[in-house]
Amino acid sequence: SAQVWSDYLNVHLHPKSIYVIRQYMHDGDCGCLEAFGQGESLLQDPGCIEELEDRLHFYVEECDYLQGFQVLCDLHNGFSGVGAKVTELLYDEYSGKGILTWGLTPVKSNVGILTVGFFSPQDSQKNFYRLMNTALGIVHLSHHSSLFCPLSLSGSLGIK
Repeated sequence: SAQVWSDYLNVHLHPKSIYVIRQYMHDGDCGCLEAFGQGESLLQDPGCIEELEDRLHFYVEECDYLQGFQVLCDLHNGFSGVGAKVTELLYDEYSGKGILTWGLTPVKSNVGILTVGFFSPQDSQKNFYRLMNTALGIVHLSHHSSLFCPLSLSGSLGIK
């Protein structure tokens, strides 16, 4: 009875390494996390940021010699806003440490577009969100990272 991708993991993850955003789960209240601003606003909540800092400090205190962080973040949806706020937090709290950020985008499928020949209003809105999330994500993530590397199997970062 798998419900999410992590149900397929064969590795046991430490409870402090997982932070679930309940309102954006598959059966959550808010649907999907579509926009950069939605992701950013999640980390404006003092309780959320405090919990994130607590989990981060738990691992940092275990390090003998912390050299930096690697951040993997989706660019095409609202998680680009979450990643931007997380890298900003890392940049502010650990200014002397390196932050390597990978901006991930999926390959965009053109199957329905070629056969129909036009975009529906829903498709154009999704493409607009995707473009804005990617642009805002690249700007914000690269500003607070030592090195930002976009990563995609598509040569155009999945943007048409």
